[in-house]
Amino acid sequence: MELILKKDVENLGFIDDIVTVKNGYGRNYLIPQGYAELATPSAKKMLAETLKQRAYKEKKFVEEAEELQAKANKLELTLTAKAGAGDKMFGSITAADLAEALAKNDVNIDKKYITILGGNIKRLGQYEAKLRFHREVVTDFTFEVVGEN
Repeated sequence: MELILKKDVENLGFIDDIVTVKNGYGRNYLIPQGYAELATPSAKKMLAETLKQRAYKEKKFVEEAEELQAKANKLELTLTAKAGAGDKMFGSITAADLAEALAKNDVNIDKKYITILGGNIKRLGQYEAKLRFHREVVTDFTFEVVGEN
């Protein structure tokens, strides 16, 4: 079944992508949830026209995302957290905490576009995250978690 995505779907595609999925997944989940619509010939023509019109605006968004990426790559971010014996933290560091720390350094990114490799952080040390500023602009970001004195 061919579908046109109306929203970004994790591990499937981005908005306005044409994807092929199994019939049940499309009919029972993607279409009723409003994530996709059927890729009929007329819908494909409308999509092509929309993408053509959006190409110029998209270029501007990509340039802004690349500027944010350059700014993020220059950062050396250190997060502090309360920790006990053996570098084990009380609580954890999540994508929301990382997004907040980046926002303080003028790199505004929504927490849903941050993927911390290995999930939530529960120990002190150095970690990596993937920051997605745009569908075409993704960067690996290294940061450190240290204990409070």
